[in-house]
Amino acid sequence: MDKNSIWGLVIIGAILIGYTYLTKPSAEELKAIKTHDSIARVEQARDQQLETERFTAMKAIEAEKQKDPTHLQETFGVFSSAAAQKEEFITLENKLVKIKVSTKGGRIYSVQLKDYQTHDSLPLILWEGDKNRFGMNFYADNKPIDTQDLFFTSDAGFENIDASSQQKTLNMKLKANDDQYLEYVYTLAPDSYMLDFDIKVIGLNNIIARNQSNLTFTWQADIYGKEKGRKNENMYSALYYKFNGDDDDAVENLNVGGEDEEDLTTQVKWIAFKQQFFTSALIAKDNFKGIKLKSVDMDENSPILKNFSAEISLPYSGDVKESYPMQFYFGPNHYKTLRKYGKDIQLEEVIDLGWGIFAWVNKYFVIEIFNFLEKYMGNYGLIILILTIIIKLILSPLTYKSYLSTAKMRVLKPQIDAINEKIPKDKSMERQQATMALYKKAGVNPMGGCLPMVVQFPILIALFRFFPASIELRQKSFLWASDLSSYDAIVTLPWHIPMYGDHISLFCILMAVTNLVYTKMNGQMTAGNQQMPGMQAMMYLMPVMFLVWFNNYASGLSYYYFIATLFTIVQTWAIRKWMVDDNKVLAMLEASKKKPVKKSKFQQRLEDAAKKKGFNAKK
Repeated sequence: MDKNSIWGLVIIGAILIGYTYLTKPSAEELKAIKTHDSIARVEQARDQQLETERFTAMKAIEAEKQKDPTHLQETFGVFSSAAAQKEEFITLENKLVKIKVSTKGGRIYSVQLKDYQTHDSLPLILWEGDKNRFGMNFYADNKPIDTQDLFFTSDAGFENIDASSQQKTLNMKLKANDDQYLEYVYTLAPDSYMLDFDIKVIGLNNIIARNQSNLTFTWQADIYGKEKGRKNENMYSALYYKFNGDDDDAVENLNVGGEDEEDLTTQVKWIAFKQQFFTSALIAKDNFKGIKLKSVDMDENSPILKNFSAEISLPYSGDVKESYPMQFYFGPNHYKTLRKYGKDIQLEEVIDLGWGIFAWVNKYFVIEIFNFLEKYMGNYGLIILILTIIIKLILSPLTYKSYLSTAKMRVLKPQIDAINEKIPKDKSMERQQATMALYKKAGVNPMGGCLPMVVQFPILIALFRFFPASIELRQKSFLWASDLSSYDAIVTLPWHIPMYGDHISLFCILMAVTNLVYTKMNGQMTAGNQQMPGMQAMMYLMPVMFLVWFNNYASGLSYYYFIATLFTIVQTWAIRKWMVDDNKVLAMLEASKKKPVKKSKFQQRLEDAAKKKGFNAKK
């Protein structure tokens, strides 16, 4: 930049400063502005008060209108006697669940799981409130009827029903008269998370529109956060559904993030409003057909995570009696608990244990070991430790084989360097052929160190899925971690760092440090092997990336990776010190080089075919 440009910028800056100073308001003008703002705030408050008063008055007028018999008759027809009543609540409970049913709509108003609490020690309510929808929609006498607007009666009165010792039933009826009514039948058994739910349409064939071939059942609920880590909980909360079929692929879900909806015309067995550790599911005795599903993410500052909704078309034939038997599951996402309600239902598939081989490892290996250890100890930090040791001991032969393969490559490095010095760089094909010939003669497989890692990979991924989805770890403490299913914050930051969070997780730091140590140790063991500089940088960058990725994850997962890597470091050090000696390995390879190279069957067949072809040519 030259001198003239600098002076130009200085002059422009001076002009801007001077203009700001000369045009600033005087003290009298500032006072007038403040007075004007104060008057505006008073007027705004007065307008808001008037609006509130108008709204209250209109609401009172509407309430009086709702009580008018003529209005009720025009709006609800034969069901007008079921309108404008007082709302009452009836509780149906056993030792596990407490279900509150409202006379308004005859609906399930709220569900509490009695053995669980939220992260801040409040009763764990799956969903509740007037904003949620639960009811039937149909036309009666050419009038649209929403059962949520009408009041049901109960034969049992309004007393609470205790199903702790024996099965109990609650009948809620929406009556046109004594012989014509819509009925919800709730049946709860002791020690069960399953609630039988039957919808019965009795004698309404002359009331419900004759051209109506379907009735609509609507279920919509606001899903509140229950765990400490909202981001993590939100990631594992989704609306699931299962198509008619026995395979695992029959279970699908709407997108976890944002807004998603689906219109399903195929047969569906169940619909589940699933959170990280708890599920509300509606299960058909046979199948549902004709469903609209919707999932909406809420603002991150809202206590509500998501809003789930389902509209189900129930076929209506116009008979005197129609029945739609269903079941509700209100309970934890515990694999064996869900499994016991029937293999044909497959409700346990709401737990995200991975797909394919990863799910098999979790279902038939990790969960079995975990549940076995639970019988003998209640400290879940120790259970994870023992589980880790068991897995590492099972995989120890592969660890040994991987290290031995690395050692073979390391001791052959001087001979490979000699080949590279002998053959120029421009003859890369000759270099490669000579190197492979050396490996083959010495009996070394260059990929020998990778194969054991490939075998271990499904277990690593399976456990990555298992720990965040394991309700067994929920609110279980270990050392400084108060909840192994959430992050273990030892420091809360005064600001939020993008992608990292507003806290520091110690197990995450320990995991990253051990991975850094192992990366350095592994680099020393493979010293001399040719590695691209970019690959080396990536290996050291990975532990740093772990700090970002796992800071908001379950501390149980970081704890597992920490002790698993620490165990691997100890194993590797022990193998190097006492089991594998480089000089002995080199001597073994030199001895192998003196033996004739054994040809593979494929290679022998190729040579035999070539000889035969040559013989025929001569002939």
